[in-house]
Amino acid sequence: MSASEPNPISEVAVESAVESALAAVAQAGSLAELKQARAAHAGEGSPLAKLNAELRNVAPADKAATGKLVGQARGRVNTALAAREVELVEAETAAQLVAEAVDVTAASSTWTAGARHPLSLLQEEVSDIFVGMGWEIAEGPELEHEWFNFDALNFDEDHPARAMQDTFFVDPPERHLVMRTHTSPVQVRSLLERPLPVYVLCPGRVYRTDEFDATHLPVFMQFEGLAIDKGLTMAHLRGTLEHFARIMFGDEAKIRLRPNYFPFTEPSAEMDVWQPNAKGGARWVEWGGCGMVNRNVLRAAGIDPDVYQGFAFGTGIERTLQFRNELNDMRDMAEGDVRFSRQFGMVL
Repeated sequence: MSASEPNPISEVAVESAVESALAAVAQAGSLAELKQARAAHAGEGSPLAKLNAELRNVAPADKAATGKLVGQARGRVNTALAAREVELVEAETAAQLVAEAVDVTAASSTWTAGARHPLSLLQEEVSDIFVGMGWEIAEGPELEHEWFNFDALNFDEDHPARAMQDTFFVDPPERHLVMRTHTSPVQVRSLLERPLPVYVLCPGRVYRTDEFDATHLPVFMQFEGLAIDKGLTMAHLRGTLEHFARIMFGDEAKIRLRPNYFPFTEPSAEMDVWQPNAKGGARWVEWGGCGMVNRNVLRAAGIDPDVYQGFAFGTGIERTLQFRNELNDMRDMAEGDVRFSRQFGMVL
């Protein structure tokens, strides 16, 4: 372009493009309309974009002033677009809040009953059974000293249960603290704290380094019973457990005892329960362990084993729930899905 040729970009053309753009921005009533205005007045095919492209045809002497004119015009439009976008976002957000507002002070139009976890319900049921027989409920710490968890219960120092692959030990090791592997420490504490005779049920959470699978949980619920009195025998143990089994599994339920070994009882037995109403037909299932309290355990609690005798038993609450309700996978009890709890009934 020669110096004598007129400037193809006039102030009038630039101002006209800016006024059209500002009018379109102001008229945009939504973000969608603003998007259309941005494409029409600030996009590649917009009047300002075309004027900007004409800068290559402007004489060198006029190029600086004309470029400044076009640049400022585009800046005004972009500033207007940004300001309008903020306004529209705020307006649409406010409108959405109004449309979705919930009056939290108003009475609910629907009511859904909650569902307590079946393990909690079963623990309370078991506790009520033994309270009805005159027993007491005893509780103790889940972080336990090794003496209460093992030594006082006649576990040898090299017993496999004391290995780290079976028990959660807490650092530092010299404190001799473990996450209790059973609720038996509560029995020891009960013997040390309560006057004789003692009849206590000890429910609670216990910890073992088991895999999380269909039949094992690393954290599970357990209840153990302890009776210390004069003249107690295996007959009293069997009668107590059969009464308990009938309440849990029906009037035709019964138990059988198979000889076994536990450090804290002697003689010891595995306890099986006969389930007459089991799916697939009546059958025996292993339910827990039991036996007469070892004389060494009584001595550790300062009790004369020639005067007092006792029996103890223990089983898992998850195991009891699994047998009684024909559940195949223990993981359902621990995964927190409310649908699992609802199938056992709704409570207020």
